[in-house]
Amino acid sequence: MSPTSPLLSRHGAVPDGRADAGIAAHYGDPAREQRALERGRAVVDQGNRGVVTVSGPDRLSWLHTLSSQQLTDLPAGVTTETLLLSVQGRIEFDLLVTDDGERTWLLTDVGQHEDLARWLDSMRFMLRVEVADVTGDWAAIGAAVDPEDAPAPLREASVRFADPWPRLGPGGFAYTVGEDHPAATWRWSVFLVPRTDLERTVDALGEVGIGLAGNGAAEALRIAAWRPRYAHDVDEKTIPHELDLLRTGVHLAKGCYKGQETIARVHNLGHPPRRLVFLHLDGSEHTLPAAGSEVRTGDRAVGRVTSVAQHGEMGPIALAVIKRSVDPAADLVVVDGESRYAAAQEVIVAPDAGQVVGRPAGLLNTRRG
Repeated sequence: MSPTSPLLSRHGAVPDGRADAGIAAHYGDPAREQRALERGRAVVDQGNRGVVTVSGPDRLSWLHTLSSQQLTDLPAGVTTETLLLSVQGRIEFDLLVTDDGERTWLLTDVGQHEDLARWLDSMRFMLRVEVADVTGDWAAIGAAVDPEDAPAPLREASVRFADPWPRLGPGGFAYTVGEDHPAATWRWSVFLVPRTDLERTVDALGEVGIGLAGNGAAEALRIAAWRPRYAHDVDEKTIPHELDLLRTGVHLAKGCYKGQETIARVHNLGHPPRRLVFLHLDGSEHTLPAAGSEVRTGDRAVGRVTSVAQHGEMGPIALAVIKRSVDPAADLVVVDGESRYAAAQEVIVAPDAGQVVGRPAGLLNTRRG
């Protein structure tokens, strides 16, 4: 279970729902909160995220063997993203990872921490590692800043994650087309503070002019940055290629790990069966479709909405996972009950992504960020 935040008792707090129950969707003024968050003048309560630690001298080499990322020589204080996959290459856990020289810290999405700690503990065998679910001790605070530019009450946090999205890491590969990415200026950091100090930290931030923004503001910025999120954009069939997660979450040249065969086969010889798209939604309904709503072209269902938000400048926006074969120029419609929303798509994952062996260079963006 994810903890319920004490910040829900703050004036104006409106609880979020579904995956993000336990934190506030907003505190009474979503548009203002989003603007403040984007300017680095607000923070977001992400206390529903999970935190798992791994200690012991074998921790990084052990995690390296289990995951999709190169972790053996991860420098202290550096953040990377890694995936734990099924044998079929489907995403089971999506984690931000940092190490402080003594412990490796794993930041999970909502509801993952208990299963992650249990699974890791079952994989220890005779190695010198200890796994602990410390979600009850630590609360996460998100901000659209680089860690070193954070206000003083956050710079004092002993554990900090700097989201690597969308910069290509060593061994990564981009499935987007072209040189420009809407997240070129995206900065997102997560700071861990003792859960007992969460309210005191938020009060200290308020004293230096940093307010609270709701989770809806963070989701709008994330969707606009094409940043996939496990709790919303992953289902039981998702492979990393479909969400452009080879960019930050996979090292294509590392050694054996569970799911590697699928990663290599699809990337080198095949195509992902689905692709992530960004949708501009018709705002004339004055409502938003629910996540999970069907995406159609004509009368044919071709996918589903995975994330949706109201953006202060772009209006209603969404991420959706659709069939790879859908024409990028096709008119789409999102259907939620009796409501229909016209949707213009922007390509995130290229329809011809994959099959890199033997293809001419330059068809996909392999420029390092």
